[in-house]
Amino acid sequence: MILVTLGTIPFQFNRPLIWIDILIERSIITEPVFVQYGYSDPLILTHYPIVTMEPMIANTELISLAQESNLVISHAGQGSTRMLAEMGVPFVLLPRLKVYKEHIDDHQLWFAKDVEQFNIHYCSTLESLEQTILNPPPPIKQKLFDNPKLSHHLANIHPPQSQQTSDRNVHKRLVTKNQ
Repeated sequence: MILVTLGTIPFQFNRPLIWIDILIERSIITEPVFVQYGYSDPLILTHYPIVTMEPMIANTELISLAQESNLVISHAGQGSTRMLAEMGVPFVLLPRLKVYKEHIDDHQLWFAKDVEQFNIHYCSTLESLEQTILNPPPPIKQKLFDNPKLSHHLANIHPPQSQQTSDRNVHKRLVTKNQ
């Protein structure tokens, strides 16, 4: 089974549903697929008998489905990524993108690029998703960070440029003032 989890924020994320449709039509996906679609429009997949869909599911059900899956295709949410890595299931991230109005900015893409260092794969094209389905990544069984939120860790590693500039300006003022 393939589990697709698109998150629960109130933005449509239809691009993965379109890709799943194409990959089923091409017979790349032939096994059962469970889709947690949130606020997305699942109509494109309703005619496939191999596809089961729910807008929202309990976290315990998500964990159970992930453990049964050959591959989990997940939005690039920090909580989902952390959970899937700690569970040791094969998964790939599909970041929501601002250009498609899937989120307010590209933070999921930035996050996905940052966690690549932990061998966490992400797809940003249909072709890369197809290759991932044909050759699923190995499971990762590790706790990613000790911090409660991955965003805290990433903010410490990569502070926004405006924050870096601001920090330099404050430092410069303090040094000048204390001389």
